[in-house]
Amino acid sequence: MNKVRTVGEYVFAIGLLVLVWQLYIVWFDVPAYILPTPKDVGVAFYEMLVRENVLFHFSVTSGEVLAGFVLGTLLGYLIGYLIGKVKVIEDALMPYILLAQTAPKIALAPLFVIWFGLGLVSKLVLIISMVFFPVMLGAVFGLKSITYNMKCLMQITGLNWWQRIFQVELPHSLPQIFAGLKVGMVQAVIAAIVAEWISGENGLGFLLIYNSTTYNSPMLFATIIYTILIGVIFYALISLLENRLLFWHDSKQIKS
Repeated sequence: MNKVRTVGEYVFAIGLLVLVWQLYIVWFDVPAYILPTPKDVGVAFYEMLVRENVLFHFSVTSGEVLAGFVLGTLLGYLIGYLIGKVKVIEDALMPYILLAQTAPKIALAPLFVIWFGLGLVSKLVLIISMVFFPVMLGAVFGLKSITYNMKCLMQITGLNWWQRIFQVELPHSLPQIFAGLKVGMVQAVIAAIVAEWISGENGLGFLLIYNSTTYNSPMLFATIIYTILIGVIFYALISLLENRLLFWHDSKQIKS
């Protein structure tokens, strides 16, 4: 029942947005080249699906997002684990990581193209750089959230290194890790689109630039919707995995 209600709320919100969109165009007589009607965008969305090769571009961007997200997650968790466990590493790396994180990654994207070329590598580097930090912070905060009593219990029971990671540290860190993963996924989609703006010949970012330069507003809005779909799909998959792995956590319990 809760899931049905949630779906109904989303449908209502989208319907309300479309209604406000249409009324705004009618009341203020907005030209179509500035803001197309929902009907025009819907037609463009359908035409891109059946006539244009949008599924190819959709798959290209999705593949870049997934590859960069996985690599950024692995790197972020590895560095986060080391920082969370070893004080010396935390003191040595955190200042440089924070310094690098304050640099605007979007502004550095052209540099990545110069350093790594116009191909897939520069796109992956940008995505990884955007995913790395939130995942790393999630891992660090997750490890630091383990209580002193739990650490003593690990020592008393004589768990080895692998057992500590997979039986205690990783499960207890999952809430913070998933929070970082959700932020990282949103960042990954943004990074992929920006990378395709700069150096892409395929992908939804390329379509956004193409439709913008040709002043095709309906196609531009339709491409934005396809981009949103990528983020929603991947975010929903992470949420599904979170619900499966964190069924025991207080935040997942049914509220009365």
